[in-house]
Amino acid sequence: MRYRDLGKTGLKVSEIGFGTIPILSGNVPVLPEYFSPDTETAVAILRKAYDHGCNFYDTAILEEYGDAEIKLGEFAKTVDRSSIILSDKARFYSGAEIYREVVRSTEHLGTRPDIYFVHQVDEDNADEVFGKYGALDALCDLKREGKIGYTGIASHYYNVLYRGAKDPRVDVLQGSGNILERGMLDRIRQEAAFREKGFILNKVFAAGLLIGPFSVAELIGGILGYPFSCAILGIGTFAQEKDAFATEYPRLDFSFEDVVERLRESFEPIRCDRCEKCVCPYGHEIHTQFRQYNYYQLGKEYWAIRKLQMDIEQTYAHCRSCEDRVCMKQCGQHIYIPEEIEKIYQLASSDRTPIRQRQESS
Repeated sequence: MRYRDLGKTGLKVSEIGFGTIPILSGNVPVLPEYFSPDTETAVAILRKAYDHGCNFYDTAILEEYGDAEIKLGEFAKTVDRSSIILSDKARFYSGAEIYREVVRSTEHLGTRPDIYFVHQVDEDNADEVFGKYGALDALCDLKREGKIGYTGIASHYYNVLYRGAKDPRVDVLQGSGNILERGMLDRIRQEAAFREKGFILNKVFAAGLLIGPFSVAELIGGILGYPFSCAILGIGTFAQEKDAFATEYPRLDFSFEDVVERLRESFEPIRCDRCEKCVCPYGHEIHTQFRQYNYYQLGKEYWAIRKLQMDIEQTYAHCRSCEDRVCMKQCGQHIYIPEEIEKIYQLASSDRTPIRQRQESS
């Protein structure tokens, strides 16, 4: 296992970390049926990763990750606490709410979190998070009180992460990216402000959807050239643990064209690298709709179609009437966006009944 610096924290983290969503118990539509390990099995899987050199473990509160937080706490009791780094997070944005969640998380883990993230920060809640008496202020108070080690902001949006990179109160950032959705990672690599922060990378496998078109070795090796501190992989079985941690993967350099060509063997992907520069004057997240279309084609049908149906009608109407096409002027991949939006609209409109309901009624 190789290790990298976690920004300016003084900590060194394993290049590959353990994402705990798959060890939760319960019926979660986005997870395969073979997940849901009991506590004993989950602890054993976590321990195998530890034996292979993994020292970074990421979780979230019960309402988001089920009992994974508690299982992680049970694992922490079985090893030298100073040898592991526990990362936790909660989707609350006011200071009072996040303070309460840190106290709860500490009880569930049985120890203080080394890093605590405000989770899923976006443009709608960022001002509250970063503002006076917001969640970030509270995390700073908790850090001074010794209740957490370091402060964190987790987001899928470049502008939010950039705001965090410029804010001296933030120690660690967490964002998403992979060999397909590399646009945000390319922007982060070019921006000096990010070099002062620890950076945790998630969605390396795109929720498992890129496994198939690509091997685990290709997906991990393909992101090693990016300036992250630790890439966390969702692990739910002993086989996945072995794939993630038993081998030291070499760095691979896939061009974006290489990735698109590989996907074309199965379907015609939208050539979006999710750089998030396609700002829509009507406020629609074009890159998110492109992502869900590709995810639909990769097998996440039920989840993706629900997401697409939430906004596609308005997006399509605005796209047809828009004359400025500001989004296209900023697109690094030169996508003809109205044509792709129409394709998504036709897909989402073909049957307004979600796929799972159709399967259950057939």
